[in-house]
Amino acid sequence: MLILSFDTATDVATACVSSDGEVLGESASAGRSVGAQRLLDDVHGLLGRAGVAPGDVGLIVAGTGPGTFTGLRIGLATARALGFALGVPVRGVSTLAALRAPGEVDVACIDARRGEVFCAGPGIEPQAIDPAALAALLPAGATLAGDGAVRYREALGVAGAQIPPDGSPLHVPHARHHAALHATAGPPDPCYLRAPDADRNLALKAAG
Repeated sequence: MLILSFDTATDVATACVSSDGEVLGESASAGRSVGAQRLLDDVHGLLGRAGVAPGDVGLIVAGTGPGTFTGLRIGLATARALGFALGVPVRGVSTLAALRAPGEVDVACIDARRGEVFCAGPGIEPQAIDPAALAALLPAGATLAGDGAVRYREALGVAGAQIPPDGSPLHVPHARHHAALHATAGPPDPCYLRAPDADRNLALKAAG
């Protein structure tokens, strides 16, 4: 089965075309929200280079976050629109789960802004948390990956965490991992883990 997968929850939007576990093509576009906005161009280019037509796609798998609100919404809206147009099912895979999928990563850690990270791992439920608080929860020698691990390397490293070099591909939620997890994928619904900034700002204005 030909699977089109992508993730736009972080500052690096990724996309992949795969068939029966074989990657036919993949891309990664950096830039907060900008990468997500280039998603359709990336998908079009991937399909063309793989020598397949949109009608050949049998399943779409999209990253459900957590991550940037705008990027996440763009990706999931695109997935649903493509699924409707092509008449194929659309499934969702957690961006945190995709980061851990290579098997080399114990704890996925995404920059959540506001001085927090989104994280998940053994004994750590998916949540938004202060990096110092996360450090206190980490198993000894745990390997962390994701842009949150890169940004808060110093705070997380005090717990003896193993964090790959900044340029490591382990920090990117590559869409090939979403495709690999398609059998256990859920609905393509966003996972925010906390209220979007817009809702928070409205609540603060109402309280003031």
